[in-house]
Amino acid sequence: MDNLDGERVTRLAAALKAAEAPVRILRGVEWPADARSTFLRQRGERLPEITYLPFDPTPTLTRLDAIRAELRPEDDAVDAWLARVADRVASGARMLATRGTPEFLTHSRALFGAPRDPLPDEESNCLELAQLFHRTIGSLARLDLGAPPPACHLATWVAEQMRVALHERLGDDAPVVEVVDHLSANALAGPRRIRLKRTASFTDRDMTQLLHHEAWVHVITGLNGQAQDRLPILAASHPGTTRTQEGLAVFAEMVSGSIDLDRLRRLADRVVAVQMAVDGADFIEVHRYFVERGASPENAFENARRVFRGGVLSGGAPFTKDIVYLDGLLRVQTFLSHVVASGRSDCLRLIFAGKLDLEDVPALAILTRAGLCRLPRHLPPWAEDLRFLIGYLAWSNFLGSVDMDRVGAHYDGLLAAAPRLDVESEG
Repeated sequence: MDNLDGERVTRLAAALKAAEAPVRILRGVEWPADARSTFLRQRGERLPEITYLPFDPTPTLTRLDAIRAELRPEDDAVDAWLARVADRVASGARMLATRGTPEFLTHSRALFGAPRDPLPDEESNCLELAQLFHRTIGSLARLDLGAPPPACHLATWVAEQMRVALHERLGDDAPVVEVVDHLSANALAGPRRIRLKRTASFTDRDMTQLLHHEAWVHVITGLNGQAQDRLPILAASHPGTTRTQEGLAVFAEMVSGSIDLDRLRRLADRVVAVQMAVDGADFIEVHRYFVERGASPENAFENARRVFRGGVLSGGAPFTKDIVYLDGLLRVQTFLSHVVASGRSDCLRLIFAGKLDLEDVPALAILTRAGLCRLPRHLPPWAEDLRFLIGYLAWSNFLGSVDMDRVGAHYDGLLAAAPRLDVESEG
């Protein structure tokens, strides 16, 4: 660390940002605006016909090769970080170059994983987590949870409420909030602009989720990344940051109490749908799956589109990004809990310093001590309150150390002696 060449690191970080600039994954896998209406007009019986503009990865790969030639990743944690970023940008470029072919899955899996890929414990996987959510939610079928909140707010109203909240917290750094006609999701956020789909309707809880997910994670990490003048790559939403970014955003929903069962079910449904496509299900079959799960034909199309954008519509090679919400949530929750358990709460705020992956933390800690990485200026409300956050994470870490099978066996016996109640008839 004492021999760290700051000018070299800054130059290579800037070169990486320039190399990744053309690799715009979500833009590159977009579908035409009329694809949904055409599919539904054909009663969902014909595969969509999607074409993509050609993408030549050669300029990006050439730049990345030149950067790698200067790195010594086997000897240096900072070089290992830069090399890892280069590898992920290269995978993104190759993925764009192979859209619509079976090879697309190889590069998507390198970036985002696949539902049956092992999680860090090397035993469980994201598909099992999704199935657990399904079983848990299914076990509540007899319980009256009340009617879901009505989606009664128009995008224009939500946009105005977000403008007020963003200005109060971020001041002059607050991004513009726009309502647009065409958008793949109901909302999409960057450090300078949040877009809402004009035709979307939102509940009160949706509004809170949007603030915690989009604004207080995606926007804030983007703004903090733009302030990293010595490490410009931290301002880039390259595909190597997606798992941590989305995991952190869902964790924000969780820790703020703004997530609900419907949201968790939708995230689990996406993981199952990705695995269906990996196993060979085509777009029509996945669309039917979402309809069977209660989605309208229109929403089912959008959900299936998320799985097949860029991939093979006849099945076998989907876009696996949608597994990162649950996969990333588990990784972020576990990381933050162990940060507290190991007495390393000094690293808590570092994950908001820009667009990064959890594996980048050692290098960024080195760079922070060297004065090259700035600590974040903006933080989510729940991350500012360290008394709450550390207490929450300490409790979560303790739960993880408890033998839940033995505890569960005790309470299984207890509940077996309790007759079921007709909760629907109460009152």
